[in-house]
Amino acid sequence: MATLFDEIEADAMKLSLRDRVKLAQRLVSSLDDEGESGVEVLWAAEAERRLEELRTGKVKGIDAAEAFRKAHEALKR
Repeated sequence: MATLFDEIEADAMKLSLRDRVKLAQRLVSSLDDEGESGVEVLWAAEAERRLEELRTGKVKGIDAAEAFRKAHEALKR
């Protein structure tokens, strides 16, 4: 049984390209309205978590050139 989300998504995919773009812009704009209480807080928490992993040695960083090379290779696939 489809969820409400699935139904909304299916209906949205039936829209013209122009209307899907307008809908996407409105949805993204609604995220901006969340301000500090929404997405920004989540990204700040994620940044803190990643910094802690680097500091404790749980993960090892790589230089930017290597990161871009890997990203470029992944996009080729």
